[in-house]
Amino acid sequence: MTHLPRLPDVPEQPSLDGLEEKWSRRWDESGVYRFDRSRTRDQVFSIDTPPPTVSGSLHVGHVFSYTHTDAVARYQRMRGREVFYPMGWDDNGLPTERRVQNFFGVRCDPSLPYDPRFVPPAEPGREQVPVSRRNFTELCERLTATDETAFEELWQRLGLSVDWTMTYRTVGAPARAASQRAFLRNLARGEAYPAEAPTLWDVTFRTAVAQAELEDRERPGAYHRLLFARPDGAPPLEIDTTRPELLPACVALVAHPDDARYRPLFGTRVRTPLFGAEVPVLAHRLADPAKGTGIAMVCTFGDTTDVVWWRELRLDTRPVLGRDGRLAAEPPAALDSEPARTAYAHLAGATVHTARERIVALLRESGELVGEPRRISHPVKFYEKGDRPLEIVTTRQWYLRNGGRDERLRAELLARGSELSWHPAHMKVRYDSWAEGLNGDWLVSRQRYFGVPIPVWYPLDADGNPDHARPLTPPESALPVDPSSDTPAGYEPAQRDRPGGFTADPDVMDTWATSSLTPQIAAGWERDEDLFARVFPMDLRPQAHEIIRTWLFSSVVRAHSEHGVLPWRHAAISGWILDPDRKKMSKSVGNVVTPTDLLLRHGSDAVRYWAASGRPGTDTAFDVGRMKIGRRLAVKVLNASRFVLGLGAAGGPERITEPLDAALLAELAATVEAATAAFEEFDYTRALEGAEQFFWHFCDDYLELVKSRAYGEQGARAADSARAALAPALSVQLRLFAPFLPFATEEVWSWWQEGSVHRADWPRAEELREAAGPADRAVLATAAQAIAGVRKAKSQAQLSMRAEVALAVVTGPRPALDRLTLALGDVRAAGRIGELRTVPGEDPQLAVTVSF
Repeated sequence: MTHLPRLPDVPEQPSLDGLEEKWSRRWDESGVYRFDRSRTRDQVFSIDTPPPTVSGSLHVGHVFSYTHTDAVARYQRMRGREVFYPMGWDDNGLPTERRVQNFFGVRCDPSLPYDPRFVPPAEPGREQVPVSRRNFTELCERLTATDETAFEELWQRLGLSVDWTMTYRTVGAPARAASQRAFLRNLARGEAYPAEAPTLWDVTFRTAVAQAELEDRERPGAYHRLLFARPDGAPPLEIDTTRPELLPACVALVAHPDDARYRPLFGTRVRTPLFGAEVPVLAHRLADPAKGTGIAMVCTFGDTTDVVWWRELRLDTRPVLGRDGRLAAEPPAALDSEPARTAYAHLAGATVHTARERIVALLRESGELVGEPRRISHPVKFYEKGDRPLEIVTTRQWYLRNGGRDERLRAELLARGSELSWHPAHMKVRYDSWAEGLNGDWLVSRQRYFGVPIPVWYPLDADGNPDHARPLTPPESALPVDPSSDTPAGYEPAQRDRPGGFTADPDVMDTWATSSLTPQIAAGWERDEDLFARVFPMDLRPQAHEIIRTWLFSSVVRAHSEHGVLPWRHAAISGWILDPDRKKMSKSVGNVVTPTDLLLRHGSDAVRYWAASGRPGTDTAFDVGRMKIGRRLAVKVLNASRFVLGLGAAGGPERITEPLDAALLAELAATVEAATAAFEEFDYTRALEGAEQFFWHFCDDYLELVKSRAYGEQGARAADSARAALAPALSVQLRLFAPFLPFATEEVWSWWQEGSVHRADWPRAEELREAAGPADRAVLATAAQAIAGVRKAKSQAQLSMRAEVALAVVTGPRPALDRLTLALGDVRAAGRIGELRTVPGEDPQLAVTVSF
């Protein structure tokens, strides 16, 4: 047997160990993923990368979804598109503030002056140290910068093909300028407006919360049945409520207009228990006759339905809850009787929980509580990052029009959703459902500290009161600005907060008000017009399904209002990562897995393989077993490639003459065609499955069948044909796997090819078919079936696979036997068969019997 010499660049024992460090460094040095700005828009594929929240550490869910995006980016690059693939960091918002508070042991107190010499405690104590807003935001920037460095290192280990020269931060100057510019233009067009209105309020963070940030959580509660007196002496009305502490804020009773029990009472008035305030009995379609007693107490404000009733029925306002979540010190003006004020005194300053206990005791004592509270479980609205139920308080906030109160705009945004190509297509339903269900405009102001400031000041009158009707705005050329430290045109710094001077709007923007502009920020809107023209509107928005209502929808709103277009052409939606109990992995739940150890233990290609196995839009279980399979695959790619190159596959321009070799390339052409079609639909999982299925067929069947011939045991011409098939087969398979296993494929590519596999051309089925010539794909499958039968017989006889077979008889349909004849020499060599006979039979499957 003649053995061909091993190529000098192929290692004796290939290994995955160290490949991440080796190739990450080389990719960075060579700029293989650097964006080429000379390419025209039609040659560019631009990606609006999700900027991860920089608030501690990444978790395996990030690795999951970002791998999906990276696979698409690598595919598009190999298809000849110049890929614009920047990375952003989402710095602002509550997660960062909470992390800074805990890490440094500080809390923000905006009333304090800036201390340039402030140093945070070396070891945070139980009591957080109060610091000025500027000191606090400086600590936020300091910690996020550290986190971003760690994030970038992890992303590079994962192998993201990002252009690291084009990162951005959502609190960086370009992002702040873009956010403020967009806001000022919204304001000029009448799309941004301030309003004093009932606002969902988180009492822990002391900030307003938007509809998109809500989540329902099941919580225990209780129905309390209260008696409302009727002035005509008729029996009192019984009302069920879960919020008895809001009784002093009651402004009406509401029943359904078709409810015969209460129709005679519409237009009459009743008196509230304890406080004796007169309130009307009214009709409204949202009242549920089957809930409680069928008639509801309307308070300002207990829930969002109260707000609807208050607005549509034009009710009085009697707020009792403050921003701190406690009942106000003084009762509403309508509770002016001595008994009412005496009763309210028991509640003043109490938390919601305490006020509830006290008012129930008072109602029980007065005889206006029917029976005892009845325990229930019901959904309660929370801020998605909060720990206490939301309240509704009246505050002055900024809003952006989003179709919630404008049917024309709603219709336009729904039409935008239809223009967008959704992957998978059924995710569009979530967009439509959200847009159709909006009941108000987008609340974009937040009463926090670390974020993009609202770029507005207000003139103060002679008494020092702000004139909110005449906001002062900066010119766009001055952006970004911080109204808390910058001075508006026409004023001196000394006039800040002085009568006749000016005051700053104290709020910052909702984090989504900045993140909704990530396509514009990354593309250099109004900052780098050349870049903007080459990449915007972008091609792809990859993201998870739960933020369709926030990030995706709000991005459509901003691009529609500013540019009159969609911000991107395609939306690729990933699912969640589920823990072993099939629950979503979440930092707040505490069931997340951090990825660093996984990447070190299994290797990045293995973790990427698991991630890419999760189908688009589908929730996927965290599965270390899949990572182990991925590692075995990556190792097999190294070893099989070494074996193939050792057969001389990298040799000269041989021509394919053997039917088995032609069948291989024809089969591979079909695989390339299917993988390409899958990637064009952003279905990376289907592309991986096809490549993997072919690879194992190639290793287990074709290599075993052809290796004897490739070594020259059947003559030089037959060996040349094998090598002529092996070379393109290896090259094509490396390129098919490159989006998923970037490290292993780059390593093998470097053994025998110039440049990077990640800048190589994506394989074309036409080239493979041209090289194969006339070919019957079934020849390979038939030969594989025959050799499998021989192996099975050896296994059943408990013999080595290298055992000699004296005679093998293959029975089957004539067409299959004819195909087998075309590969007879390879089957005999692979099975170590002395004599191989074929016998026609009726069974459609081949049957193999052997004699040893």
